[in-house]
Formats: sequence, structure tokens, C-alpha cells
Amino acid sequence: MSTNPSSTIVTERVDDIPLLLHHLEQMGVPQLLDIHFPTHGNWDGLSFGWTATIWLVHILSQADHRLNQVQDWVAQHLSILSLCTGQMICDCHFADDRLAAILRRLNEDSSWEAYEQNQGKHLIRVYDLETGLVRLDTTTANTYQAPTLNGLFQNGHSKDHRPDLAQVKLMLASLDPLGLPLATEVVDGSRADDPLYEPTISLVRATLNRSGVLYVGDSKMAAVQTRASIQDNKDYYLMPLPTTIVSQDVLDTYLKPVWDENQALTGIYRESANGSTQKIAEGFECRETIRRTI
Repeated sequence: MSTNPSSTIVTERVDDIPLLLHHLEQMGVPQLLDIHFPTHGNWDGLSFGWTATIWLVHILSQADHRLNQVQDWVAQHLSILSLCTGQMICDCHFADDRLAAILRRLNEDSSWEAYEQNQGKHLIRVYDLETGLVRLDTTTANTYQAPTLNGLFQNGHSKDHRPDLAQVKLMLASLDPLGLPLATEVVDGSRADDPLYEPTISLVRATLNRSGVLYVGDSKMAAVQTRASIQDNKDYYLMPLPTTIVSQDVLDTYLKPVWDENQALTGIYRESANGSTQKIAEGFECRETIRRTI
């Protein structure tokens, strides 16, 4: 008769979980979420911030945003999640009804804006990022579902050439050259792009808390109100001007001295990583006073 004790071996896949958790914790995601989305006294177990962070790890690791897949995934990785976070993890904390409650809280605009600004400030400080150049642009995502009254998915000008499909519009401001998102605006798909730039720049300005920033966008950022707002805050802008502002006749007038070789051109150079410079363009400057009606 054998007296050797039996043992149970539990094997868990590590995958990319420790790496993702380390970066999210270094970014301060769980702590900042807990600050800006305080939970009700009846919320028990794992905190709001840690629950959302581990859910985000699942989305990034599994490329799956479905709520009903998270609990089983957590149950298969209890040891590695507990060791990496220092938290007592139970798969019961990741039921789809609790994750749905997190989504509803994240939909609170004022709390999200405050979190987004603090998150941006934290990343800039921790990673010592340059904050002199911000790029802005919009994109759309369409769906085959019918538009709903007062919903995000509405018919509008389609960049995908599918005006028959309802769409949602997203404005993103990102820090160049890293591409780090600083501010996002999600609006219904019937909205025009032009009015989205100024409020998004205001969100970025609250995060960076500095002047002298160069905002780069497409021609839809050229509205006089948007440019005046940037100028009033001692910042700069760069965009191609649409023909509604600079017609072909006006452009020909600007360029005629160049074609006649009467306009001196200034070289524009780019410095490479090894210190060498390369001429990438030539141009000239002309000044024009623009007045806006208040």
C-alpha cells in the first residue's frame, strides 16, 4: 500500500498578461479610474479600477470585447492575475452584469473628461513626452442597424461612400510623434467635422496646460472660429486651406511671383537621427489680417 501523498497540478497560460498588466499599472489606470469613478457602498470585492483594468487586459490579449467571455477567461488565469496585481481575484467579480455597470459609469461625460485629462497628464509626466505637436482628425464607423432616435448611429456624410448606412463619428487628438491619444469626442454620425475641433482642442489644452502648441489638422480645421480660438490661446495651427477660403484665383495670385521668379523661396529642412539634414520643401510666407465677427 502506497503512502505517497497525491498532488494536484494546475497549469495556467501566462501569455501576455504580465506585460499588459505592468504597462497599465505603470500608466496608473486602475488608480485613476478609482479616483474618478467612485463606487457605491454596496460595490464589493475587486475595486472598479482593477475590474476595468483586468477587463481591458482581456480585450487586448484576446482581441474580444464581448462581456460574456471575460468571467471564464479570468477563471482560467486566477493565479497569474492575483500574483501580478497583488489583489484577491475571483471570477465572480467579472460577471457580465458587473461589466455592464462599469460601461454605464464610463459613459458619464464629466467623469470621463476628468479621468482622460488626468490620465494624459500622468502619461506625459511618467514617460517625459514632448508636448509641442498635436494632430487632430475624425473618422467614422458604420453599421447595418437602423438609425435610432437620439442615438449615436445616424445617417450623415459617409467617408466610406456608404450613405445608406448609419454611422458614428469619432474625433481624436493625439500627441505627435508617439500617437498617444489625448482627447476623444464621440458624436452621432450626422454631425459635421468642423465644429468638433474647437472643443477637442480645449480638452487637449486642459491636459497639456501650456501654450505654444502646434495643432495640425485637415482643411476642416480651417474654420475662422477654430483658428481664432487657437490664436487667442497663443497656440499655432497648420492645415491646408479649402477653396472656400483660398479660391483658385487667390492661389494663382499668391503663386504668380513664384512662377515669374520674383519671389524668393525659403528651404525647409528635416534633421535625421544621425544629425544630417535634408531639404524636404521650399516655400514662402505672406501675411494677411483676418477678422471674425463675435
